[in-house]
Amino acid sequence: MERIEFPERRFEEYVVGQKTSFTKQITDAEIARFVELSGDSYPLHTDSAYAERTRFHGRIAHGLLTASLLSTANALMLGRPGGIYVSQSLTFKAPVYPGDTITASSEVVEILKERRRIRCRTACVNQRGETVLVGEAVIQKDEVTAT
Repeated sequence: MERIEFPERRFEEYVVGQKTSFTKQITDAEIARFVELSGDSYPLHTDSAYAERTRFHGRIAHGLLTASLLSTANALMLGRPGGIYVSQSLTFKAPVYPGDTITASSEVVEILKERRRIRCRTACVNQRGETVLVGEAVIQKDEVTAT
């Protein structure tokens, strides 16, 4: 697995409109690992015969597997020294199928100086440019350098 380098970033450097993104292909192996980690073996994600009979006409990835990519986009936004992911809202717009490549993005929409928080618009888009998930995140930046 490729190790991500997180940029050095001070709270005072954030600006509205600043963006980060992370791209990853969602494979059958990723879905199987998510089933193992989460315990969610719902047949829409694991049983091709069942999933073929649904409105999706095939297996789809778990919504929270897709949403987990936002964690990386927001961590890239947070940078180092770190901080904490305070909240995340999610609205699922379209299914993600095995083999889809998803780009998760985070964009600063508001800087809340008094609490050292940053509100971000978040989204996941597939390789066809279709938005599959939208939401909003709040991250909080540490005041001190982590050692």
